[in-house]
Amino acid sequence: MNSEVELRESGIPWIGLIPVSWEIQKLKYHVERHEPRNPGNMEVLSLYREFGIVPKNSRDDNHNVTSLDTSSYKYVVPGNFVVNKMKAWQGSVAVSDYRGIVSPAYYVYRFTNDMLVPKYLHYLLRSCYRDEFRRLSHGIREGQWDLSSDELENVSILIPSKQEQEEIVHYVEAKAKEIDELIGLKQTQLSTLESYKQSVIFEAVTKGLNPAVEMGDSGIQWVSIIPRHWQKHPLYYYFNEVKNKNSRSLESNLLSLSYGKIIRKNINNLEGLVPDNFSAYNIVDSGDIVLRLTDLQNDQHSLRTGLVTERGIITSAYVTLRPNALFESSYAKYLLHAYDVAKVLYGMGSGVRQSLNYSELSKLPIIEPPLEEQKAISEFLYKKVTEIDELIELKKKQLDTLAEYRKSLIYEVVTGKREVPEL
Repeated sequence: MNSEVELRESGIPWIGLIPVSWEIQKLKYHVERHEPRNPGNMEVLSLYREFGIVPKNSRDDNHNVTSLDTSSYKYVVPGNFVVNKMKAWQGSVAVSDYRGIVSPAYYVYRFTNDMLVPKYLHYLLRSCYRDEFRRLSHGIREGQWDLSSDELENVSILIPSKQEQEEIVHYVEAKAKEIDELIGLKQTQLSTLESYKQSVIFEAVTKGLNPAVEMGDSGIQWVSIIPRHWQKHPLYYYFNEVKNKNSRSLESNLLSLSYGKIIRKNINNLEGLVPDNFSAYNIVDSGDIVLRLTDLQNDQHSLRTGLVTERGIITSAYVTLRPNALFESSYAKYLLHAYDVAKVLYGMGSGVRQSLNYSELSKLPIIEPPLEEQKAISEFLYKKVTEIDELIELKKKQLDTLAEYRKSLIYEVVTGKREVPEL
């Protein structure tokens, strides 16, 4: 709390106390819609809740397709205030640093006076107005909520003196840069740990644990050499496909593949597209391996394999494998995970959604250590991966803490609850 300045109630529930010298006015007194159409040959911009306005081609995680005809796109210049009316409640509001064009579905505003420093409004609305935008947005489904321009323009905003706004912007950007550098460092450490984990798994399941063992050519493009005494056969030699439909709906333990793990889901509290019943789902048992082999061309980041550890049902859109007596389930999990991470599956798909079925997957070459080695490798990897995962979770918690600190710092500064020191 800023103890050096006298505070008063703002009358805005989610903001609370503000400095007595700050004004509260409607947004509409400071901005107006200004939406000239694309003048031609302009860069397409996109509005992210995390990053604000950025060139669309600067990121590879934006799968929204730009129209072939961009003549109706709206022209944006630096300093314009841009709002994605369907995602304002997620934080998709920003002042642009770029010149370009944005979707016709966006609102574009220009400032009508110099009482507001544009970047102050940027940080204010992005830091503490999400819940209010959610309340003001309307629609049948959450993903289609729409914030009207009237509702937006009648939002009450805080207005410190212009000098205070400039000091706030300067301080916020300096501190955010410091925090972002720490976040970047932690993300690099996290990526290094993730890569290390994958390399440990791949080395163990393809080369074994004995560095002195005699190696030979595997005859497999993505593996190169393997221990000479290991076997190699097509996948169908070791795995059967599980097709055991829940036709009488006797099983209700609903399972799902999420981030490489098989998790339980509450069958009575599901969101999204839910079937009328689960009779078409597959019954699976502990030791089965589940693979999600759809949409291979678009999603090359998800982990697509998981080991089932309890009896239940899972969508038949997944391929479920059951290893025979030649394969130990936990080793099979690590081996197929290694194939997944090495992107072996991505060149095998077919069709519009580039999917694989069991018939195609069954031809995949599989390497087979003796059972005792499989068990030893599995035990080694369980311990090693657990150690690495603990470090990964620590880094994730540190990232969460830094992100929360960044968020709270900006909120406290733009609402006058934290004093802005000289930098």
